[in-house]
Amino acid sequence: MINVGVLGATGAVGQRFVQLLADHPWFNLQTLTASERSAGKPYGKVVNWRLDAPYPDNVSDIVVTPTTVESLKDCDLVFSALPAEVATSLETEIAGAGIAVCSNARSHRMDPDVPLVIPEVNPDHLGLIDVQRDRGSGGFIVTNPNCSTIVLTLALAPLRSFEFHDVRAATMQAISGGGFAGVSAMDIYDNVIPYIGSEEEKIETETLKIMGTFNGSEVIPAPFSVSASCNRVPVIDGHTIAVWIDVKESVAEVKKAYATFKSPFSNLPLQPAKAVELLEQSDRPQPRLDRNRGRGMTVSVGRIREGLRFVALGHNTIRGAAGASVLNAELIYSRKYL
Repeated sequence: MINVGVLGATGAVGQRFVQLLADHPWFNLQTLTASERSAGKPYGKVVNWRLDAPYPDNVSDIVVTPTTVESLKDCDLVFSALPAEVATSLETEIAGAGIAVCSNARSHRMDPDVPLVIPEVNPDHLGLIDVQRDRGSGGFIVTNPNCSTIVLTLALAPLRSFEFHDVRAATMQAISGGGFAGVSAMDIYDNVIPYIGSEEEKIETETLKIMGTFNGSEVIPAPFSVSASCNRVPVIDGHTIAVWIDVKESVAEVKKAYATFKSPFSNLPLQPAKAVELLEQSDRPQPRLDRNRGRGMTVSVGRIREGLRFVALGHNTIRGAAGASVLNAELIYSRKYL
């Protein structure tokens, strides 16, 4: 068993990490960190559990520690749900202390030597871990993308064999993407907010890094453009994206590509049977009906029409956040980086 910790364990993404790791077959969850006001108290006494999944009682007695390098000395790997302003320097310090970091924060996603990974799309980018270690650090940082980027990029992955140059995406993003207190009821009720700070820029840059080519020392960005328009909608969980892409192949050929898409690995604990699932119903995917496919790790694709146009959907706090980091860690472990 690999000893692991969660940084920022009481927040929305932190709670999802705890839920996914509480009974993990490979990872022993032993360290939970949070703010100074929670430090020194049992997790069960300080967490306000707000997920739609049952609270895992076996973590209740873990005493919360401050988020410091010293508090992580017994961990081989940590999962970061820290805000970016904290993660930037602290994750670097942790990696410098010889600890592996799987981060959901945006801080290091675009660093040239940090892998930005979706396991089914670019597992070879983990080669950047060796680039980091060549600097003399035993630890390393691996990041997962922004939640909407993950949904979009997984939906594009089965189409890589086709030629395309222009991707356009309009997102309809759930309120849980802003955290427990991210969007007030007065703002979102009976409303659509056509702006989410820095979200469009993340989608437009991260997608190109993920689908780029790793040459052994760096990632060459993918040779197409992405244009995104992001909207917050009154849905609790599940990001929906309408996509336009200049693929010339027929709808039948595109559907075949989705139906035959397979992951380049198998037997990881959190891996869904289908990373991308094609739905043939004319009115699917829908967040309430489809976000939990594959235990929240499957991206659903439907409404494929000439143009090419389609709709993609994924669970933003599972596949789009904590679940993405845990799957990254499973791939890292299976490839003996730990």
